[in-house]
Amino acid sequence: MSDKTIVYTKVTYNIHISVLPSYEPDESNPAIGKFIYSYHVKIENFNNVRVKLLSRHWHIVDSIQVQREVSGEGVIGHQPELDPGDHFEYTSWCPLHSPIGKMYGTYTFKNLDTGELWSVEIPEFLLVSDFKLN
Repeated sequence: MSDKTIVYTKVTYNIHISVLPSYEPDESNPAIGKFIYSYHVKIENFNNVRVKLLSRHWHIVDSIQVQREVSGEGVIGHQPELDPGDHFEYTSWCPLHSPIGKMYGTYTFKNLDTGELWSVEIPEFLLVSDFKLN
């Protein structure tokens, strides 16, 4: 990892969400306003109950104030169930029209013991192209 690597973490209901974003220069084309970012998410269940990730809701904002929201079932086609101490990891991506932006949101989890629904916060994280860091 370089010194530019930042992992963003948030804890809600003893579910730890960690995100590692990365600019993807080989997939981007700044000349036409195409900036592609990947982000790796690690979800850890530190509860003493089994939980299931039901859905996601993302807020995506870029530096030219284009804002959008994305919602849907699960993540990358999965609705993982996590036993106490388990974790689930995935990588996804996001296009922006500018070299700087941010994402944040929530996952909806179900406590499989009680049926209670939990809104678990995804930490806000920055999306910054490499050339903006120089």
